[in-house]
Amino acid sequence: MGDVVDFQAGPIRDASRAGDYGRVIELARKGRQMTQAALGQALGMSQSAVSRLEKRGQASYSTDVLAAAAAHLQIPPALVGLADGSTAQVQVRDDDPMHRRTVLGGAVAAMAAPILAAVPDTHDTIGGQAAALRLTTSSYRRLDGTTPSRDLADAVEGHIRLIQTITRTATGDADRARLAAVGSEAASFAGWLAWDKGDHGSARSWYGGAVKAARTAQNPLLTAYQIGTLAQFEAHAGNGVEALNLARRARRILGEQRPAVADAWLLTVDALGHAAVGDRRGADRALAESRTAAEALTAEQEPPPWPWVFSFTPGKVAACRVTCGARLGLPEWVLAEDVEALATGHAKQRALLVLDIAAGHLAGGRVEAAFALASRALEAGLQYRSGRIVEHARALRRSLTTASPPRVVRGFDERLHGVYL
Repeated sequence: MGDVVDFQAGPIRDASRAGDYGRVIELARKGRQMTQAALGQALGMSQSAVSRLEKRGQASYSTDVLAAAAAHLQIPPALVGLADGSTAQVQVRDDDPMHRRTVLGGAVAAMAAPILAAVPDTHDTIGGQAAALRLTTSSYRRLDGTTPSRDLADAVEGHIRLIQTITRTATGDADRARLAAVGSEAASFAGWLAWDKGDHGSARSWYGGAVKAARTAQNPLLTAYQIGTLAQFEAHAGNGVEALNLARRARRILGEQRPAVADAWLLTVDALGHAAVGDRRGADRALAESRTAAEALTAEQEPPPWPWVFSFTPGKVAACRVTCGARLGLPEWVLAEDVEALATGHAKQRALLVLDIAAGHLAGGRVEAAFALASRALEAGLQYRSGRIVEHARALRRSLTTASPPRVVRGFDERLHGVYL
């Protein structure tokens, strides 16, 4: 999904009050920086069908289609003339993992209900199943920002097993390819969850499976994206040479006519790879080229050609520079930007960037400032039981060697002591 949409804005409210629900969907889609083709792919509709939907004006609408579009674009149901389908709030006991999984399963089922209702009643059974499965993956992704990965992982792996079961029943090559693409997207998300848990072996296995499935789908764009995602993981894991090789492979698959956004993004992957091997000049060069490419991407241009990623902006390049600076021990890189403004995204993503900012302060000798920030990030890591955040915090602590640490560091040590994630 793209950026946050303000559903209180005048045009969306006006269109809703006028009963022009197609216009509401169009404004929300554009706010998410999604093409009609990408929305159609998610809903099991053609691009032209989405265009007709958005131009229906005050005519009658299929409630199933409205429900599916609202679920995918995160539009409040009332804005497209539907009753509010929000579920009752349930108290979850943190000390009961089985209870958490039960509540989680119910929440996802509630999110998926309008999605499943949107499956077209046509002879294209596989197409309808693929659309429903893809939207269910999107529902899980939306839960990632507020749910510990450990609670999501079992449900997502069950979802992947369902995709595999349905794929085995497919008879035509085109159907198998379509389902393989859906499986690739789900496997990539499973890789992210494993990475967040701190399980690098499983993360690498899931990302490799995502690449293999994308190749089976015979989708070069998806294959290149999954290889680039694996490259990003390897760079963060410290395997810079492997990351650079994978990024080059992604470019070869895309060819000379690759979209500009792919170059902008893959250049940040290059920068992370160079930083992982200690190559400051290589990282600086890649970041400069990425910023130039990102600045050339204007709002009038098509959004990212793959529906699996957020839009790419100069702010993302700046955030990557902070991460590279933390890896290279360069406080001037970390602190040159308005770093607090860069800490966007959901809580787990912000915590990781805050730890990089803390590393910049530590490299500059500002120990108390560093661990004040690190303590804040650690709290998020413990709240969401993120092994990746906790290990990042431990790495920061190891980088400080002193016989008499200040009080803020001792408090950090006490909070970190006995954490097993």
